[in-house]
Amino acid sequence: MRFVDEAVITVEAGDGGNGVASFRREKFVPFGGPDGGDGGRGGNVYVQADNDTSTLVDYRYTRRFRAERAKNGRGANCSGRGGEDTVLLVPVGTTIVDTESGDIIGDLIQDGQRVLVAAGGEGGLGNTHFKSSTNRSPRKCTHGAKGEYREIRLELKVLADVGLLGMPNAGKSTFIRAVSAAKPKVADYPFTTMVPNLGVVDADSHRSFVMADIPGLIEGASDGAGLGIRFLKHLARTRILLHIVDVQPIDGSDPAYNAKAITEELKKFSPTLSKLPVVLVLNKLDQIEEDSREEWCQHILNELQWEGPVFRTSGLMSEGTKEVVYYLMDQLEEQRERELEDPEYAAEMKAFRDQLEAETREQTIAAKEAYREMRRKQRLEGMLGDDDEDDDGDDGEAEVYYVR
Repeated sequence: MRFVDEAVITVEAGDGGNGVASFRREKFVPFGGPDGGDGGRGGNVYVQADNDTSTLVDYRYTRRFRAERAKNGRGANCSGRGGEDTVLLVPVGTTIVDTESGDIIGDLIQDGQRVLVAAGGEGGLGNTHFKSSTNRSPRKCTHGAKGEYREIRLELKVLADVGLLGMPNAGKSTFIRAVSAAKPKVADYPFTTMVPNLGVVDADSHRSFVMADIPGLIEGASDGAGLGIRFLKHLARTRILLHIVDVQPIDGSDPAYNAKAITEELKKFSPTLSKLPVVLVLNKLDQIEEDSREEWCQHILNELQWEGPVFRTSGLMSEGTKEVVYYLMDQLEEQRERELEDPEYAAEMKAFRDQLEAETREQTIAAKEAYREMRRKQRLEGMLGDDDEDDDGDDGEAEVYYVR
């Protein structure tokens, strides 16, 4: 199944039923009077988070959803039946945005959380409502109101505590395989990872966090090069970034230069994203002679002028990975406790995350528009055939799985 992390759909709530003008006509009841019932209320459209749904592929091609129209009222003061609601299931971590105004309608971060995106129309009134002492036989009734109609954009950002970033073939997938039960594809060529992979990392009993492995970044990723622009936004909901650096790349490139390039891409994509706490991991130490490992690692740190936390690991041999897991677990627990105990800090962090969400959304939309414009120019210049699909980068090969 393809991994789809964004979709634009239209939703239309059901119209309200019409009220009716009716009069009670029974034997031995000469002055029955008006008895027209009201129309029912139209069905609503809801978007609901569901743990069993992990991609927006259902909304890739089916893009219009309608709720049921309500029934009209009837005589004998019988109201019409209300329309059935329509519930759209989306993955946990989906943000709902009104495409016309740009306002965020809802942010679904818990299983079962539901947001009303289109309200059904009110039912019309029967003629019973219009009777009075001066108008004993009203023939007036009203029509039901139209249901809401709007276009919305569904944006999926995977929910993870820690996000892995680094160059292709830096060993991110191998690292997440070493610390969790996630089994992403691993091979000796770039861009082996095509979609985000999530793994639940167990530090101790009842102590765990979620780690996200996104496709490797390259220089120019913030401008759309490689796969970075599609998945950089998934780092927006992480609390800590784990920067995996290959200490001896197979292409002979400088590891310090590669690390600096990734840092610059984060700043270009979102200045706020680059302010997230970063832990540096010097990976693939098994490829260096043991007696020269420390000297080579220190050379990289000096080139980077790194002053933050750093770990030396071999994901393939699972060396040093446990220390990284414990450190991340402690940092995450410390952050959560501080947010619970300090309201000012919690408010500050919420404002920070809101700013991060806004920046990543704006950058992603701009990049997609630039991509479509490029495709349009290529078509006009004859570089693309009529059969070439104007895709927006939503194709993939797999879903996102949470595994323990």
